[in-house]
Amino acid sequence: MGKLKKSSFLEGAFIATICIVISKVLGILYVIPFNHIIGERGGALYGYAYNIYNIFLTISSVGIPFAIAKLTSEYATLGQTAKKLRMYRLATVAILVFSVVSFAVCFFAAEPLAKLIISEITEGNTINDVTFAIRCISFTLLIVPLLSIKRGYLQGHKFISQPSLSQVVEQLIRIIIILVGSSLFIYVIKGNAHKAVNNAVGISVLAAGIGGLIAYLYLTVIVQKNRSQLDLNQKFSVDRSMDKEILREIILCALPFIIINLANTLYNTTDMILVLHTLPKLGFTGSETEFVSSVFTTWGTKFNAIITAVSTGLIVSLIPHMVSDYTAGNHQAVNDNFNKCLKIILLIILPLSLFISLMGNSFWTVFYGKSTIGPRVIRYSILVTGFDCLYMVLNSLMQSLNKKRVIYLSVFSGLLANLLLDIPLMHLFKHLGGQAYHGAITATLIGFLISNGMSLWYLRRNMNVRYGETLRALPRVLLSVLVLVALGIGFNYLLPVTGSSRLVQIGILAASGIVMGGVHLVLNYRAILSVLPEKLAGKLPKSLR
Repeated sequence: MGKLKKSSFLEGAFIATICIVISKVLGILYVIPFNHIIGERGGALYGYAYNIYNIFLTISSVGIPFAIAKLTSEYATLGQTAKKLRMYRLATVAILVFSVVSFAVCFFAAEPLAKLIISEITEGNTINDVTFAIRCISFTLLIVPLLSIKRGYLQGHKFISQPSLSQVVEQLIRIIIILVGSSLFIYVIKGNAHKAVNNAVGISVLAAGIGGLIAYLYLTVIVQKNRSQLDLNQKFSVDRSMDKEILREIILCALPFIIINLANTLYNTTDMILVLHTLPKLGFTGSETEFVSSVFTTWGTKFNAIITAVSTGLIVSLIPHMVSDYTAGNHQAVNDNFNKCLKIILLIILPLSLFISLMGNSFWTVFYGKSTIGPRVIRYSILVTGFDCLYMVLNSLMQSLNKKRVIYLSVFSGLLANLLLDIPLMHLFKHLGGQAYHGAITATLIGFLISNGMSLWYLRRNMNVRYGETLRALPRVLLSVLVLVALGIGFNYLLPVTGSSRLVQIGILAASGIVMGGVHLVLNYRAILSVLPEKLAGKLPKSLR
């Protein structure tokens, strides 16, 4: 195995994004057979367990890889090798203890959590069903947090490829176990139909832990074979008097990331719980309510995952580069890289979200068959995902610049707005003759708008971040949006979903994607070229550069 190679900002973002997109595409493709295997009730049950798991996972590990990456980059830039190594080892021990505690809480509190989720539902899943699923997924908390430590340490040294590839490995193993395991319980072992679905969901949520274990072993081999590059062979005297200070730095660094991601998870969990409690009061049956919830938590999120993959790739590369530039006082590089992030959101995330929204009927038909509610949810929610991506990038930048108070204020303001507006907006949309569940999506949109607006205002006013480069790309992007909307309406009018098979819809998506993507590329070619990694852009013919 050759030496690890460091990545530039755009190259790292490109590598991370490609790997995450591959992982998310795999995560989308498997839901076609998975939806057929476990059905609507199974999908809702899967979503209940995963949303609770995500809360505990966020507390125990989601902030850790970013925090480890930030501190590793900072200590490496300052030449504090001994402190960097001590931090890595202390973080490993601390997260192991915290993982065991998270598992115990999730496992033993599974029944109260289940009652909180579905207390209003009288059809579909029972409290015992949800309790069983939560307990199955709790074991994953013993494995995945440890994986985050190794990813963060490698990313902090600007080694982006291997941690990113480990995500593909993790996802691939997880999907194989989900499809094979759920099929065995439903089609081979069978037995009681209700219990078979519960067991299929149980093995499916446990698959995340098995995939995480394989990815952990892969990164362990990588780290062991490149110990010298990672300074792990260096001997240093242990100054235990620094342990409290280092642990304090880890906690203070991880806390904003935990808050950011926990708030993001709480948006989904809040919507899930309030939708389950509110829709039955607005005339929805228990089965209809659970289906809407499953679109929010399981089936619809698969489309959102492609969009968020781009922002996650940006963040993985953004943090170590922003920290090293800010620590070294290179404010121009901070400004330039942040504007590149904004341009990527405008040039890639926005049109991709718009395409999925405009072709929502075709996308839903291809993956899950014909439905009325499903496309209505994703056509709106996918547009909100773009604001979610901006939210994640902005807060990661704030963390890189050590602006923790701004993070807390903006995040809690947005989350509070969502919590307060969810139920009133569902009632308002119902009163106005619209779809009640669109009220919950609108509450989330308002929450993100508040958070993002506060962060952008602070960066401009107090950090002298300038948005001129991004604003110059805006007119062509807006023109492109208008053209894409017109094309999308045209495709839906000329080639409606009604009476069409899945194969036909795949052809429609391919044709519309090529046409709409080609138009967007032509209208924004120079701007798109400016956000490609130099190595990739350099391989294009000079006439195209």
